Amino acid sequence: MDRIDLFRIFTRVVDAASFTRAADLLGLPRSSVSAAIAELEGRVGARLLYRTTRRVSPTHDGLAFYDRCLRIIADVEETEGIFRQNVRPTGSLRVDVPGRIGRLIVSPALPCFFEEYPGIDVTLGVTDRAVDLIGEGVDCVLRVGPLSDSGLIARNVGKLPLINVAGSGYLSRHGTPNTVEDLKEHWAVNYASPSTGRVEQWEWMDGDVLRNLPMRSRVTVNGAEAYIACCLADLGLIQIPAYDVRDHIRAGELIEVLPNHRAEPLPMTLLYSHRRHLPRRVQVFADWLIALLEREIL
Repeated sequence: MDRIDLFRIFTRVVDAASFTRAADLLGLPRSSVSAAIAELEGRVGARLLYRTTRRVSPTHDGLAFYDRCLRIIADVEETEGIFRQNVRPTGSLRVDVPGRIGRLIVSPALPCFFEEYPGIDVTLGVTDRAVDLIGEGVDCVLRVGPLSDSGLIARNVGKLPLINVAGSGYLSRHGTPNTVEDLKEHWAVNYASPSTGRVEQWEWMDGDVLRNLPMRSRVTVNGAEAYIACCLADLGLIQIPAYDVRDHIRAGELIEVLPNHRAEPLPMTLLYSHRRHLPRRVQVFADWLIALLEREIL
């Protein structure tokens, strides 16, 4: 087997921490992956991986070799790319985006992407959970909100505006809040983080200072769909990305309140794995996605 192919298989096994998972991601039989690792260890004359029944992890030598493999693979792909700049990219890529963005923004626009790049196939994950790029073999992920220090490559997309809205029926019964002091007399639909379970307080920017207030609530949800549905059912006020409810606002079902006291916009970020060089198919999709988001929701 070609050495570069061996290096690619080895790095994918390390990333996935599993021979079986790496084989699935590479589209190879598990036996071929095992044989490739055995051949590579024979060539370099060192044990590169610890193998247990549950997990595969690199040895000390394997870690050093892994970093060198990444650099070599990147150099080879970059060198090959010099002669491919005028050739349309091809191949498959795996991306993941938040649920509502995937359903309302990305999916309807994909025909335009495929028209421009007919040689690329996309596996689109639509989820609000934190995806493990390396372990799940995902090429890039769009995340909304503050990031933890993950060691991944981050590309800033922009700030997602949030607005305050309530159902027209709710406002008819309870009145419209005109100041933040009025919020003490109103109800909210509470939102609990699906990952931590923490209930978010009502927030607004007071100049450069972020203020918050716990509000009365009859219902707590942990998903955007239910959050909006409860607001449409006149159960209380919500704070939501503007794009999420623009059709409901146009229809008069939801009405913006306290427009001068909005929450701090949420950062949007594209994350890639730690590899230095991105395949052109990933680069063009990322550029297309950012342009789409800038046009539709930023």
